[in-house]
Amino acid sequence: MDALPTPDEVIDATRRWLERAVIGLNLCPFAKAVHKKGQIRYVVSEATQPLQLHADLVRELETLRDADPEAIDTTLLIHPGVLADFMDFNEFLEVADDTVADLAMEGEIQVASFHPHFQFEGTAPDDVTNYTNRSPYPTLHLLREASIDRAVAAFPDAASIFETNIATLDKLGAEGWKALFAKP
Repeated sequence: MDALPTPDEVIDATRRWLERAVIGLNLCPFAKAVHKKGQIRYVVSEATQPLQLHADLVRELETLRDADPEAIDTTLLIHPGVLADFMDFNEFLEVADDTVADLAMEGEIQVASFHPHFQFEGTAPDDVTNYTNRSPYPTLHLLREASIDRAVAAFPDAASIFETNIATLDKLGAEGWKALFAKP
């Protein structure tokens, strides 16, 4: 088994992905502001089992809930040692949503997902549109719903983001995506 990368390596790769793909390609027009303000919390889970990840998820949901939004607006819970298989990861998302409900955080915090092998239902594994949700490592993105509401209110046509992302990635292609990360 290959050794896991260090937490610093995981955060560096995730930050590079955020800057080059998510912000650089404008896949999420809301990400730039929180990144620029330093309001993104990067947490690397040392979990090797889903139960350990669940404990980290609970802790990070509570941390985000209790934090001043000006200090922490969103959290990326990155877990390189567990749920490398996309189907296992996808199944865990139900656990994540149930955890939000169990902690009475529905309407307050939601979980978005990113994975190196992300695949939308009905697409081929190599379909470039899957790259909108492909990150260097499995990642649970914990978002404040109030922040999403503010961002959507400020963005004239939030519903068009998905279609714009598809067009961007179709134009970029898989080779263009790889080129984004060719240099450290």
